[in-house]
Amino acid sequence: MTKQAAERYALVAAGAVIVALTAGGFWLSYAHLAEVAGQHGLHSSPARRWAWPATLDAFIVAGELLMLRAGLRRVTDGWAIALTATGSVGSIALNVAGVSGMGSAGTVPLLDYVVAAVPPTAALLAFGVLMRQIHQLVDPPGDHPDPALVQAPEPPVSVPVEPTEPSAVVPVQSTEPSSEVAKSKPRGGRPAKATVEELAEIGRTAIAEHGTLSRSLLRKAVKDRDLTIGSERQTEVMEILRREIEPVAETGSDSS
Repeated sequence: MTKQAAERYALVAAGAVIVALTAGGFWLSYAHLAEVAGQHGLHSSPARRWAWPATLDAFIVAGELLMLRAGLRRVTDGWAIALTATGSVGSIALNVAGVSGMGSAGTVPLLDYVVAAVPPTAALLAFGVLMRQIHQLVDPPGDHPDPALVQAPEPPVSVPVEPTEPSAVVPVQSTEPSSEVAKSKPRGGRPAKATVEELAEIGRTAIAEHGTLSRSLLRKAVKDRDLTIGSERQTEVMEILRREIEPVAETGSDSS
């Protein structure tokens, strides 16, 4: 048996146990609340006696479903939490309070309160686990990208411009692409890759034209030459251009 098959069988078995526990806990709690209602004003109407517990237990079901919906949308639903808490606390409290109000004489044993409180508590916990399993099935954790792996955008490379100091401009060998770059242009099909030096030359041309350079501007300039550039090579080219620009920026600041 493979690991995936064993996990699948374990999940199915756990799901069956959770469903059975949820159903049993709700039924025991519901039946006890119906008995309490029959002892306090609804004994003459069996239909109303059995319908009355739904005024509490339905809040639990509705609240849990709304909490599942909010979890799938990655938001917090205060109304769903309030509905679930109201129904759960009310059901547990009335189940426990009904023990002392059943007309029994003498002191009520502590275990009677425990027996009355266990079914609604178990139903609440089991239903919460069931909703969590459904949530994980429809929205598995692996579908979300790791925030640590998301690369932060790099700030654009700015070139200091001084009208009175032409020497502060980044030296550019030529505004036209080099002959090597021109030869690497494909006549059709998928764009070809370029060397780091060719890409750096394209970046220098873009700096001379725009006075600044960012990753998006570099990628667009490369694409305009019918070439391609990967993320790693793009980072390498940006570092080369930064090293060329930093001395120019320091010279411009010293001259000012």
